[in-house]
Amino acid sequence: MSRSILPDGLSEIEQEIPVVMEMIARTARWVHPAVFRELPVWRPDTARKLPLLMADWVTPATTLKGEQKVEGNVAAQASLMSALGIARPFPRNWTTCHLWGYDDDRFVGSSDIVRDRRFFSCVANMVLLPTPLKGFTDAVPTIKRHLRVCAFHLYGWACEHPLVEREAAAVRGGEIPEGYPEGWPTSKRRILPPGTGPCSEYILDKAAKRKREIAALLGNVHFANYPREAVREVLDFWKVNLNR
Repeated sequence: MSRSILPDGLSEIEQEIPVVMEMIARTARWVHPAVFRELPVWRPDTARKLPLLMADWVTPATTLKGEQKVEGNVAAQASLMSALGIARPFPRNWTTCHLWGYDDDRFVGSSDIVRDRRFFSCVANMVLLPTPLKGFTDAVPTIKRHLRVCAFHLYGWACEHPLVEREAAAVRGGEIPEGYPEGWPTSKRRILPPGTGPCSEYILDKAAKRKREIAALLGNVHFANYPREAVREVLDFWKVNLNR
């Protein structure tokens, strides 16, 4: 009885990566860099796997079985959609992908990076993609590097988390990976990638409103479980001025 031995699945599609990259370059939606500068992080109060509370910031949000709900990707997606100017109901079959999400160079396991409030709802750390393409961005290191390089040249930012220190240093080093899309920015090509959202009055108003909401939450003593200290640390990290 013979056994069927398959190679690593990534090696099977290695020759197809340029095709996949063409689809990603054509369909990806990026937040405008001016919007990122206006408000880098839209939900400094939460991150992946943190317990969810009701609007009073006191009552735990629970399932029908009475179990504590935790943050998945909902707040991150809502942040990205707001920064892109996309209103509810959100379009179907689009997925929010974190560019810096995995905490090892094999891109497997749980991620401490998206459990960090500084990076979970950072709009420079996210790109909106058609859902079928998400698997490639999660599993193929080459594609992840392309996206991170694009974000670095678009926003001037690479993740500061110590778990990706080596990868971030490589991105900041300026090397452009082979097959990098011609329509994406580099240090010499100061352009916006296709699919970059606008920097409209509508979006800037949403950013200003979000700042006011954060300031109100920080100042309301009745929101007993609002993580004020953690939120202030995030705002300080990104140098966000809630009064501007």
